[in-house]
Amino acid sequence: MSSRRVLKAAEAIREVVGMTILTDLRDPRVENVTVTRVEVSPDMRNAKVHVSVMGSEAKQNLAIKGLESSAGYLQSKIGDRIDTRYTPKLVFKLDDGVKKSIAIAKMLAEVLPQEERAADEAGALQSDVLPDNSGEEDPPEASPDDSRD
Repeated sequence: MSSRRVLKAAEAIREVVGMTILTDLRDPRVENVTVTRVEVSPDMRNAKVHVSVMGSEAKQNLAIKGLESSAGYLQSKIGDRIDTRYTPKLVFKLDDGVKKSIAIAKMLAEVLPQEERAADEAGALQSDVLPDNSGEEDPPEASPDDSRD
């Protein structure tokens, strides 16, 4: 279990790296990059930064190379933000979670419309079988005496 201090440091690193990528980095290889999470070692000397990159696999690899070459600059920004004895060494890892969730959403979209069509057809069949109660009066409302608590 990570200590509260390590978790706070990880969150601060995620914020700093994410904002720096958006606002300060001028490397053309680093585009469409989102920092998803950061794992910091217990001694706070290493930080694994998980990033999601939209685009082809070639663009993802280029973005990782760009981030690795910008690691020193990002570490200096982190050193300015968090006051620790050591500034964590950054290692960038590609996070496939977003890609997997998109693939799952596509699979569900293919399956769910079929189930909805089947449910609609079943509903249409039931309405043909059930008698039409549109001409009848509404059932009488329950009186306050009949209510049970």
